[in-house]
Amino acid sequence: MPDDVTALSRRSLMMAGGATLVGLGGAAAQGAAGQGVPGPQRPVDTGKVENGKVTFPNWRGPSDRPSAPPPAPLPPGERVGFAIVGLGRLSLEEILPAFGECRKAKPVALMSGSPEKAKAVAAQHGIKPEAVYGYDAWDALARNPEVKAVYIVTPNALHRDQVIAAAGAGKHVLCEKPMAVSSGEARAMIDACAAAKVKLMIAYRCQYEPYNREVVRLVRSAKYGKVKLIEATNTQTMSLPEQWRMRSALAGGGALPDIGLYCLNGVRALTGEEPVSVQAHVHSSDDPLYREVEETVAFTLRFPSGALALCSTSYGAHETRSLTVQAEGGAIQLQNAFAYQGQRLYLSHREGKAEAREERVLGEKNQFALEIDHMATCILENRTPRTPGEEGLQDQILMEAIYEAARTGATVALKGPERIVAKGDKDQGETTKDGKALDRTRGPEPEEAG
Repeated sequence: MPDDVTALSRRSLMMAGGATLVGLGGAAAQGAAGQGVPGPQRPVDTGKVENGKVTFPNWRGPSDRPSAPPPAPLPPGERVGFAIVGLGRLSLEEILPAFGECRKAKPVALMSGSPEKAKAVAAQHGIKPEAVYGYDAWDALARNPEVKAVYIVTPNALHRDQVIAAAGAGKHVLCEKPMAVSSGEARAMIDACAAAKVKLMIAYRCQYEPYNREVVRLVRSAKYGKVKLIEATNTQTMSLPEQWRMRSALAGGGALPDIGLYCLNGVRALTGEEPVSVQAHVHSSDDPLYREVEETVAFTLRFPSGALALCSTSYGAHETRSLTVQAEGGAIQLQNAFAYQGQRLYLSHREGKAEAREERVLGEKNQFALEIDHMATCILENRTPRTPGEEGLQDQILMEAIYEAARTGATVALKGPERIVAKGDKDQGETTKDGKALDRTRGPEPEEAG
C-alpha cells in the first residue's frame, strides 16, 4: 500500500476514534446530569434504597458466598458519644481504632492521668481539647452533653469506683472485663447503675464475635447431638514484672481473671447453662514474675446437662487460644477463639464410611466495634445488653469458687446465679427440653451485624 494512502487511513482511524471518545464523554456528561447514560441503568448495579439503607441484589453465582451489604452507619450527629476512660495499650491499639468501624458510636471525650498523652490522642481522633479530663473530673464530664456513655479501660481494681462515678454522672457504662476484683465490688457496681437508671454492660467481646457466635449456634442447635466435653485453653507468656497485671492490688489475680476468664465465660456462653460444681488446681513457678499473682490455673466445670468443661490458662505457656466441643455425633474446633482476629472454625463428623473435616469460613469483623455498637444500640433502643453486670458478677462468683477449690483440693458445689436478668416480653430467653432456662445472666441476643 502506498505511503500516502497508509497515512490517510491512519488519520481517518484516529479522527473516528476521537469522535467516538467525544461522543462517549458527552453521553457520560449527560448521565452525570441525569439525562441518560449509555445503556439502561440496572438495579443490579445501581442498587436501591430501603429504610434509609442502600441495598444491592446478590451478583454472585450460587456456588459463592454472597457479598455483605454495604455499611449503613448512622449520621455522625445521631451516633452515641463515648468517653474512653484510660489510655493504655488496649485503648490505643484496639478500642479507639475500632470506633472507625463503628456504625452507631463515636469517641467524643477522653479521661486519663497523663495530660500530655491525652492531648496527643485527642488530636489524633478529632476530640475537642475541652473534652479531655483527668481522673478527678467526673463533675466536668457529667456536664458534657455529647457524652452519653463511658468505656472503662483501666486496671481491674479501679473499675468499681470509676463505674460508680460514671453512674453518678448520669452516663451509661461499658466496663472492661474482669468486671472487678471481687463479687462484692461487682454487686456495688450493679446497684449503683440501677439506682442511677443507667445501663451497665461488661465488655465480653467474644460473645459478639461472629465465629464464637457460630459455635454457640451450632451447639444450641444440637447439630452433632448432646455435648459431652468442652476444652478451652488460653495461654501466653509474660514479662516486665512492673506492669500492673503482675501486681495483686491492681489485678486481683493473675492468669485466671485476665485470660482464663475467656475460658470460663466462653464455656458458660456456649451452653447457656450454669455449672453445678468445680474442681481446680493453681500452680506458679519460682519465677519472680509470680510473687503476687498466679501463673497457671486448670479447672473443670460440670454442667446440669452432664457436659464437662476442661479449662486451662497460664501466663507461662506459649500462646494458644482454642475452644473445642466434643459431641455425640461430631466435633467443633475454633482456633484463635479468644484472639482479636484470625479465628478458624473446623467441623468434624462421619460422612458415610469416611471421617469428614470441613472448614467453615465467615466474614471477619472487628469484635471491639461489634460490642461498642451493641452498647450503643441498647442505649438508643432502651434494651438490656447481652452481657450486663449480672454476667460479670456471675463470673466473679465462679472465679472465687475456682480459687477456693484449688486452695482446699475439694470439689466445690455451685448454686445458680445470684442475680437473674429480667428479659422483656419479646425475648424471654431460651429453655432446654426439660424446661430449664438458659442465659439467665444475659440479655436478649445481640443484633446481627451486616
